[in-house]
Amino acid sequence: QLYENFVEEIDAMDNGIAPAAGEPRYALSTTLSARVGHLNPRWNDPDQDTEAGFRRAMELVGTEFLQRLDFYHRAWLPARALVEEAVRRRLEVDSSGQVLELSQGGCPWKEHLFQLERELALPQPLLLVLFPDRGGQWRVQSVPTAPHSFQSRLPLPEAWRGLRDEALSELAGIPGCVFVHASGFIGGNRTREGALEMARRALELGGGTEST
Repeated sequence: QLYENFVEEIDAMDNGIAPAAGEPRYALSTTLSARVGHLNPRWNDPDQDTEAGFRRAMELVGTEFLQRLDFYHRAWLPARALVEEAVRRRLEVDSSGQVLELSQGGCPWKEHLFQLERELALPQPLLLVLFPDRGGQWRVQSVPTAPHSFQSRLPLPEAWRGLRDEALSELAGIPGCVFVHASGFIGGNRTREGALEMARRALELGGGTEST
């Protein structure tokens, strides 16, 4: 995990391998490799000594490496058990088996979800994830088509997108709606029951398996 999400990127950039085929849509100028590069002396600096920059680069990379290692050890790995339990209990949440409920928000669930789908050979893909936010409200989020993709397997209904509060609740016919993002990848409700109803309605309108 640390190699794929830290080392590989640096190694590939150092060897001139682009992250994707085709012309990039925007410049990546704040990557770790770019920040290290900015520590080199400017071409017109009177002092071209690279030693000081090298020491700063070592500190920068070392700090980021240890921070990433700490994240995977103390946050990412423990999240697997939470996601696995939610996958095994999915039919208790909704009979479609396509809605996942996480007991805690903020945990890194996407990579674990895709891995568990493969390992458990789930008969149907998971489409929507429910979780509480820090304010005590609930979110319903679409599962992406890949762990790092911005495309959703089942976005929330187009008619809901960009609406908030009473306007959204009235249109959806679901009390307590808070918002739906303009892209449809996430929405919110004041209660778990409301968020679950948003998920069920999204399944009905989006062609997911019929749920009860």
